[in-house]
Amino acid sequence: MSTILQLAPQNVWKHFYSLTQIPRPSGHMEKVTEFLLAFGKGLGLESFTDEVGNVIIRKPATPGMEGRKGVILQAHMDMVPQKNNDTVHDFTKDPIETYVDGDWVKAKGTTLGADNGLGVAAIMAVLEAKDLKHGPIEALITKDEETGMYGAFGLKPGTLQGEILLNLDSEEEGELYIGCAGGIDITATLEYKEEVPAEGFVARKLTLKGLRGGHSGLEINQGRANANKMLIRVVHDLLVEFDCQLASFEGGNMRNAIPREAHAVMLFNPEDMDGLDDYIREYEAQIASEYDTIESGVSLKIEETEMPATVVPEEIQDNMVNTLMACQNGVMRMIPTVPDTVETSSNLAIVVIAGGKAEVRILARSSCDTMKEFLADSLAACFGMAGMKVEMSGAYSGWQPNVDSPILHAMKSSYKQQFGVEPAVKVIHAGLECGIIGASCPGLDMISFGPTLCSPHSPDERAYIPSVGKFYDFLVATLEQTPEK
Repeated sequence: MSTILQLAPQNVWKHFYSLTQIPRPSGHMEKVTEFLLAFGKGLGLESFTDEVGNVIIRKPATPGMEGRKGVILQAHMDMVPQKNNDTVHDFTKDPIETYVDGDWVKAKGTTLGADNGLGVAAIMAVLEAKDLKHGPIEALITKDEETGMYGAFGLKPGTLQGEILLNLDSEEEGELYIGCAGGIDITATLEYKEEVPAEGFVARKLTLKGLRGGHSGLEINQGRANANKMLIRVVHDLLVEFDCQLASFEGGNMRNAIPREAHAVMLFNPEDMDGLDDYIREYEAQIASEYDTIESGVSLKIEETEMPATVVPEEIQDNMVNTLMACQNGVMRMIPTVPDTVETSSNLAIVVIAGGKAEVRILARSSCDTMKEFLADSLAACFGMAGMKVEMSGAYSGWQPNVDSPILHAMKSSYKQQFGVEPAVKVIHAGLECGIIGASCPGLDMISFGPTLCSPHSPDERAYIPSVGKFYDFLVATLEQTPEK
């Protein structure tokens, strides 16, 4: 028995405990799907999976509430499988071991799975309850959200019957999300014939590191330095100031992470290296000054390295450097109706120039699909000028905020009535399933909210116990006050 079974509200925590006992890492949905179907059928409710494996459970309206708009309660069944190096755990077989630490529920050396297990548990509590007032309810529990939102992408038009969607996958109690960014992956490639280095040149390795990095959506508005963008600037200036050649460049490793480090190997004419070390030290100081209060650990170093066998041809070198200097990176536009929130941005995430091939990977985001397409086309035009082949993939729709949403007004009023304060209304510059579901089911009135979680996707994940009761009580009140059809 886990101590979380004694926490309030017990009807939520007992279901969350059950979920912790079922292995459900992304890509392994069989056991949790079977569990959820058995749960719904055991309540005598219509329960089934759609063709991609999403679980759908329908509960009729309570007497007198038949005229209310139908509500879709949505969460995802999978969890991110991360553990500490010294933790022995098989996410495909072993249960999550939870414990209570003050006001927090944590896991022993692994991710907790509160993202999005607490959302699923709240849905289960609503489906099971016999003392609530609500209109028609439809539970939509999607599969494999964490690895690509495959369940949401596979949802077919006409599958859902409700008019309001409540996504229970946000991570700060007291916040209502009314929009999110869509995204598209942009990959630009170019093959080239390598050349032999100039005779007598010597090799030096440039290393830029110590940057904060971060989430390319949530933290793109904080002015953090992009290692690829910063180091290509240094390379550009070195090519102008010194007799040198570019042999290779490498930076970044994930599309959705602002790159923290980048490296370049350059060949220099020994007769034109006077002042090079001082130049790099001054450049490091200049960058530190430009990013004062934002980046505190900037390090730019140059050191001797092994002589590479080849270099990038001068024309390709210049085209690539100029293109990377010119390409859009960072915030492009704020949301006109929510001016303190990013609408459109791009992240120059991964750059590799080596071995006869150049490859650039970017994640472009926007809550406005037409602006996302404009940004993607702009980036394609930029790389096209360098003769690169551009491919776009993994596109998913954004969710444009509707500040006049009827369910938003009802929920704001309900929250203030319950807790005495206004909830914060926000738009998140990251992907939520709402954007994808809304694209296949146009016209849904959608809100995302949830309990307070910290450090999801890591072994430090934890759930704030006092927020869970508030979250559930607010959900129940929302269902009671659903607008009429």
